[in-house]
Amino acid sequence: MSAGVFCTREVDLADADESVRDAAARMRDRNVGTLLVLDEDKMPIGILTDRDLTLRVLAGGLDGYQTRVGDVMTSVPATISEDTSLDSALGVMRSGPYRRLPVVDAQGALVGLLSVDDVLDVLADEFRQIGELLQRESPRSLANP
Repeated sequence: MSAGVFCTREVDLADADESVRDAAARMRDRNVGTLLVLDEDKMPIGILTDRDLTLRVLAGGLDGYQTRVGDVMTSVPATISEDTSLDSALGVMRSGPYRRLPVVDAQGALVGLLSVDDVLDVLADEFRQIGELLQRESPRSLANP
């Protein structure tokens, strides 16, 4: 199970030169908590989260119309390759701590975004399948075929 299989492929983007007010409005309109910033080669150079907006802009007393995304984004975010296992991806998330990781191809270009929620969905499905297997093979079900 690799990150490239389970990541979200449609990723919302921001421009480093746009105002955080415009970026926040996009987050609201798209119902997302993260925008990625890419360079001209489609490589991630920054990530802007709703937490960044809260802690760096609002709590910092910055003007959302004057402050640029590039001023408050997390620059050069940690990335994982599309063939990274989900277990390894979780290790990177725990070490950060990161809740979302850009997934990149062999050239470093963006493929998608893997979130903790994506991994939890996969694990929940795995546990459900294990539960069904155990239920089918329980002593009670074996005694009453």
